[in-house]
Amino acid sequence: MSQSTSTDAPRIVVLDGYTLNPGDLSWDALAELGALTVHERTPAHAIVERSQAATAILTNKTPLDSDTLRQLPELRYIGVLATGYNVVDVEAARAQSITVTNIPAYGTHSVAQMIIAQLLTFCHRVAHHSEAVQAGRWSSSPDWCFWDFPQIELAGKMLGIIGLGRIGHQVGRIADALGMHVQAHSLSKSSVPDIPDFRWVDQETLLRTSDVISLNCPLTPETAGLINRETLRLMKPTAILLNASRGGLVVDQDLADALNAGQIAGAGLDVLSTEPPPPDNPLLHAKNVIITPHIAWATREARQRLMTMAVDNVRAFLNGKPQNVVS
Repeated sequence: MSQSTSTDAPRIVVLDGYTLNPGDLSWDALAELGALTVHERTPAHAIVERSQAATAILTNKTPLDSDTLRQLPELRYIGVLATGYNVVDVEAARAQSITVTNIPAYGTHSVAQMIIAQLLTFCHRVAHHSEAVQAGRWSSSPDWCFWDFPQIELAGKMLGIIGLGRIGHQVGRIADALGMHVQAHSLSKSSVPDIPDFRWVDQETLLRTSDVISLNCPLTPETAGLINRETLRLMKPTAILLNASRGGLVVDQDLADALNAGQIAGAGLDVLSTEPPPPDNPLLHAKNVIITPHIAWATREARQRLMTMAVDNVRAFLNGKPQNVVS
């Protein structure tokens, strides 16, 4: 825990600062705005005690429900250190005149980069083949080359994007640079990316005709469980599913069953329905799945942007002109 004190200054409490800043960033700019206390992590039983006199709370994944908020009469501001803000009961906050803000669009390039990295992992299995070489298999090979997995060229294949926001646009642009065709399904067709031959399609057409499917939509009641037993049956047996958005978009057991049965070729996941996942999550033991621990957002560059925007949000609120207020 780090702390800065100042009389008469607004009290600012960061409940779970470690994931944003494990030590390679600075809280100094935030400390200039008030009396700052930073906790690396806050267990549920300590939330109220640590937040009791706070004017402003910053949280990443520490939940602030209605019961908690009722016990914090001094609280006037909640800054969510992420884009998704489902950890806060926004209606309860509004009823108590508490402003809630989030951090939009800080990790577009980093998340898109991870999505493509997982796709390229399926195409070439670079780490696997490097380890095989280091184990002596190339030296002992009777041929001048070898491979344990089919090598896949992406040029000419179809990428289907579900949810064409900033990240979806960036994924599409990279895919286009790799020679892929791009199609998308989105409830809000806000803008068409500058990609040759791009097309909008309905969800069923996208699932049936895409070689690679990238989920880049928010988790809402309409999108929860979007990838399930029925939708998986629509996909090509050679299709690869990528999800760096929200784990709840996928029914874990249904995807694990499809992978184990060879119903689709593979899945690259940076998110799961429960995080950290319980040891019995069926996807942890499924075939042809790559799982990373929700790190697509976590490049230093993206986290620095998040930190800068979080400080800007607090400053704007203290100046009476709040920004990035969630609805």
